[in-house]
Amino acid sequence: MPAEITRKIHARLIKSSQTVAVAESCTGGGLSSLLTSLPGSSNYFLLGLVTYSNKAKTKLLNIPDRTIKKYGAVSRQVAMLMASGVRKKINADFGLSITGIAGPSGGTPAKPVGTVYICLSKKDGNICRKFNFRGSRREIRKGSTQKALQLLCAHLPR
Repeated sequence: MPAEITRKIHARLIKSSQTVAVAESCTGGGLSSLLTSLPGSSNYFLLGLVTYSNKAKTKLLNIPDRTIKKYGAVSRQVAMLMASGVRKKINADFGLSITGIAGPSGGTPAKPVGTVYICLSKKDGNICRKFNFRGSRREIRKGSTQKALQLLCAHLPR
C-alpha cells in the first residue's frame, strides 16, 4: 500500500501537470516502483533508469568516465549529473537520483556502507543531499527511497 508521501506526490504532480524522471543506482528500481504505485502515475512519471553500473551511468546518462574516476560513482558530482541527465533526457520537470553504498560490503573509510547521495534536478538548479544511513542493506535502501520522496515532495507546489 502506498505511503502517505507517495499519495501527496501523486496528487501534487497531477494537479500541477508536472513530470518526473528517475535515475537510481543502489535502490535498484525501488524509487520508480513507489512513484508508479498509484493508478494514473503515467500522467507524471516519464522514465525510470536503474543505472547500477558505472557503464550504465556513462552510456545512458552521459556521465563522463573521468568524473566517475575522479569523484567515485557515489558522490555529489555523480548524483547531480544523474539527476540532471535523466531530467534532460526526456525533458521532465524534475529529475531525481539516488547513488550510494547499500552494503553489506563495498564501503571504505571515506565512504562507509550507508553513504548515499540524493539529488533533485529542476530547470533552475540542483539540490543534492548526503546521507549516512545505518542498518541492513534493506534498511539503507528503504531509507534512501524515503528521503528521495521527501526531497521531491518538499519542492512540489501544494
